[in-house]
Amino acid sequence: MVAEIIMPQLGESIAEGTVVKWLVSAGGMIQKDESLLEVETEKVTLEIPSPAAGLLNEIIVHEGETVPVGTVLARIDSVPPSEIISRVGGVVLRPMEPASTGEPHHSPAVRQLAKEHGIDLSRVKGTGVGGRVTKKDVLDFIAQSGAQTKVATTGGEPSMGEEVRPLTQMRKTIADRMVKSKQTSAHVTTFFEADFSSIAKFREGRDLTYLPFVIRATTRALRDIPIANSSWSEQGIVAKKDVHIGIATALEEGLLVPVIRYADRKGLTQLAKEVAGLAERARSKKLSPEEVQGGTFTITNHGGFGSLFSTPIIHQPQIAILGIGAIQKRAVVIDDAIAIRPMGYLSLSFDHRVIDGATADQFMAKVKHYLEQSHWEQVL
Repeated sequence: MVAEIIMPQLGESIAEGTVVKWLVSAGGMIQKDESLLEVETEKVTLEIPSPAAGLLNEIIVHEGETVPVGTVLARIDSVPPSEIISRVGGVVLRPMEPASTGEPHHSPAVRQLAKEHGIDLSRVKGTGVGGRVTKKDVLDFIAQSGAQTKVATTGGEPSMGEEVRPLTQMRKTIADRMVKSKQTSAHVTTFFEADFSSIAKFREGRDLTYLPFVIRATTRALRDIPIANSSWSEQGIVAKKDVHIGIATALEEGLLVPVIRYADRKGLTQLAKEVAGLAERARSKKLSPEEVQGGTFTITNHGGFGSLFSTPIIHQPQIAILGIGAIQKRAVVIDDAIAIRPMGYLSLSFDHRVIDGATADQFMAKVKHYLEQSHWEQVL
């Protein structure tokens, strides 16, 4: 029986997707629900699991190609299980494998890693069961031999001074959106400084980062200054009744903005849990399309990398984005005396078409006020 792999519908507004990487080569075996390929849309990158166990007989759409939803990407010759083997506490179905040809069997992850680094797997000593080569074996081999990814060529000759890296669909999308945002919104940025002393004291003995506190303070400020939770349209300013906070999340290959829905209704513990869960799913490419849609306001924590100031670009069609700088102990003047306090700079990039400087500063004053309060137990 043949199983067809099609480009899935990854969200209501998504009409096409790009094949980023095949995790199994043509002719390779695949288990049911094992990751088969990576697909990227303008919203998210996801690993697509195989709907059946069998042999990846034919790859129709190759890496880097963009095709409409519903397009057949590949075909799998589905193979029924051939034997049942007993394991401690139960049974495991083992799909039938093709007859041995004398060639060692390598997992898709091992083959893909070897391909990326130009490694001949016959040179790698396996430490796995039965002498199989594991992913760690390949990484150790790369580290020991100094093997490098194949150098890009220019004019048919190797160039040691530069390397051309093809643009991924995610990078293209980010580039297009950033340019479009700057061309669309009248960007202005204002800066405030906040004292995080009460938060630092409250965090003692608790597994909480500063981010949930900033989210909570921001949602309260959005309730006080609701115009900041809106978007622009030619018909007028669209006021958003619900507060859905996007959290900019850095990935190795780019940036995603997963969304915490109804963030104003959640306490610190719930916010921290959702932030961690969204970040983990973003980095493991397990986010659903719905988790990156519908944001009404965005927060970016650039301070996590040591940055003090930033002028972030607005995430369209929103009208503002809040940046959090690194929180550091600094000497500040309090009641005419010098004191040491954990301080952080906050930035707000806003669309001057929708709000003016005075409104933006009123909003940031509210954020600062709520951050410096001392009643966090009430919203834990």
